[in-house]
Parts: sequence; C-alpha cells; structure tokens
Amino acid sequence: MTMELEVVQRKENPLLKRTEVSFKAIHKAEPTPTRDALRAFLAKELKATKDIVVIDSQASTFGRYETVGYAKVYKTKEQALIVERKHILVRNKLIEPEVKKEAAPKPEKPAPTPRAEKPPTPKPEAPKSEGKPEPKAERIAAKEAPKPGPKEEKKAPPKEEKKPAEKKEEKKDEKKAEPKKKAGK
Repeated sequence: MTMELEVVQRKENPLLKRTEVSFKAIHKAEPTPTRDALRAFLAKELKATKDIVVIDSQASTFGRYETVGYAKVYKTKEQALIVERKHILVRNKLIEPEVKKEAAPKPEKPAPTPRAEKPPTPKPEAPKSEGKPEPKAERIAAKEAPKPGPKEEKKAPPKEEKKPAEKKEEKKDEKKAEPKKKAGK
C-alpha cells in the first residue's frame, strides 16, 4: 500500500488517558482506505497496537486522493471500552454490535395455496366510506372473511339521477344558507 500518513495535530489528554490525533492520509491512485486499514497504518505510525487506536471520523473529498480524520489512541483497550461511545467501538470493530431482541416473536404465516387448485372467485365490491380510512383491524377481518361465490353477488341500487335544473337550484340554496364572513381585525 502506498499510503502516506501525516499527523496534522497531536494532543495529549491525561484525564481520559489518551492521545488525540488529527491526520491526513494521502492515497495516490487508490480508493479511499477502509477504517481498518487506517487504524493499522496509524498504529504503525504512532508506535501503538491496533486495538487501542479508535478512528472517530474520516472523510475524503471528491476528486482528491486524500482523507482527513480524527483518531484517539488510548493507553489500554479497557480504557477505550470505558470512555468511547458504543457505535464508534462497533465501527472500529472493538466490540460486536448488539442484536436487538424482539418483544414477541412474529407468528408464522401459512404457506399460500397454489392458484391452480383454487377456482377464481370475483371480489365483492364493498361500499366506499366517506373518505375515512378503515381501521387496520377491520381491514384484516375483511380479508379473512369468507368471500361469497359468483351466485351471491349483490349489485348496488342505481343512484337517482337529478335534472340539471334541480342541481343548480340546490347549489343556490346551499350558498344562501351559508353566512358571509366579514374581515376581522
């Protein structure tokens, strides 16, 4: 690997028992180095072991062959595990990610029956509600309910047709019933 590492800033932090380092890695004609490769290179450069080096952040600029970052070198691995945030330790592979346990196991869904064996049944059209969505429990119950056969199909009664003159009169009546609002202060 032909990567050059330049330590831009180095600061001792005796309270947290670590050395904080800002660095610039120049990697000519190579892709951005992985966090693991940078840790190994930093450990070699700073004369430390790889398990006590923690890279906090790293970023490379588009079109340039350099990566700038911020790392911390602890005195011991135990100190790193105590002080450092968990997600940073997981990124640096110092600890394994925690697997979240589910509260209740999901019930297994029965295998779908092949469609070739089942004769196709038309779906009955349910009357549409007035723009209100059905609750999930009702939708699930509607899906699980037995579907009626083609002989039991019900047709909705035809809607009453109104003459255009009657429709205009109804609209005028509605407008008159609504009081006009005055512009307030």
